Amino acid sequence: MARLPVIVVLCLLFPSAYAQQNTANTAPPAAQSCVACHGAQGQGTGSYPHLAGLGEAYFKRQLDAFASGERVNAIMKPIASGLSEEQRQALAGYFSALAMQPGGGQAGEAPTGPGRELALHGRWQQDLPACVQCHGPGGLGIGADFPPIAGQPAGYLRNQLKAWRSGDRPAGPQGLMGHIAEQLDADDLKAVAEYFASLPAAKEANNE
Repeated sequence: MARLPVIVVLCLLFPSAYAQQNTANTAPPAAQSCVACHGAQGQGTGSYPHLAGLGEAYFKRQLDAFASGERVNAIMKPIASGLSEEQRQALAGYFSALAMQPGGGQAGEAPTGPGRELALHGRWQQDLPACVQCHGPGGLGIGADFPPIAGQPAGYLRNQLKAWRSGDRPAGPQGLMGHIAEQLDADDLKAVAEYFASLPAAKEANNE
């Protein structure tokens, strides 16, 4: 009896795992419009955010919001609106399956100060919850609605908070981010953005 090649045996034994790995390694054609700013592996470049590891449902929802104009961005609007529903879904599946890339600082090096205080404890006299209550310990994300924010560029995080405050970005579940951003002044925005940007964007981080 002829022996089956090892790769065939592995596919027969672990079909779903192999399919997931194969999908993660095969970029859909539409991804070419993303890599110039966000990197070939979704690692982000400069002030552009990393995309690898963002939840699929969250990612798709953001592309849909860019396409419809609900989320205002002069660069993303023409790109997202030029994609079909199927292409946006394919991109969401592809980037969400990629491993998070190293970014931000190292565990234990996060700055102290008002950014850390807001991130870990909030400001309850203003009804501001701690950021980690929704975005998880270390800012590594929770569920489909609260993405990982650790290691994202500080300028990007600050701009998103400004967009929530101005209404250029949908306020999210229960209008939460709109309410939070309205309570933050310029110093708060800068401090909390720099805090999360300094955290390691890796699941094995030692969370506070």
